[in-house]
Amino acid sequence: MLKTCDILDEKNKVLREISKDVVFPLTKEDNKLIKTMIEYLTNSQIEEKAEKYDLRPGMGMSAVQLGVLKRIFVVVHEYEEGKFKNYILINPKIISNSAEKIYVEEGEGCLSVNRPVEGIVPRYARVTMEAFDEKGNKFQVRGREELAIAFQHELDHLNGILFFDHIDKKNPFKDKDLYRAI
Repeated sequence: MLKTCDILDEKNKVLREISKDVVFPLTKEDNKLIKTMIEYLTNSQIEEKAEKYDLRPGMGMSAVQLGVLKRIFVVVHEYEEGKFKNYILINPKIISNSAEKIYVEEGEGCLSVNRPVEGIVPRYARVTMEAFDEKGNKFQVRGREELAIAFQHELDHLNGILFFDHIDKKNPFKDKDLYRAI
């Protein structure tokens, strides 16, 4: 099972590289990687398992965070206590977004950033993503609020961007009143 220490830290230069498009069919390694990410993210959101295995809680993970420069990310969304929906997006892109922007009031976090980071990360409140599933079928998925933030955060990873790159260095809470906190 994947451990927190297996996830690349922000100091690792690989996280700043742009991931490459995935070619179908997926390899056995790609499928194993996806299953590994889902397992970690699910277990990390179940308190007893997170404590037992010493996992940092996370909702999303990109292949690049495990050192694989492929355009794959997974989001495991707990939509109800103990109930999860897995989103597997391969070669994803945003095809539409809301005008409204939001931010995470407690601050955005990342499994690759092992320190608190203060500041506002403006994100679209709603996004529609186009991607491929594991079989190579194109689909669209719409994310709202925290799911939209997770999609944008993970897409950034595929482009070598970390969430704190969006924070104004001189004024971390700049334009706070222009966005809605969630």
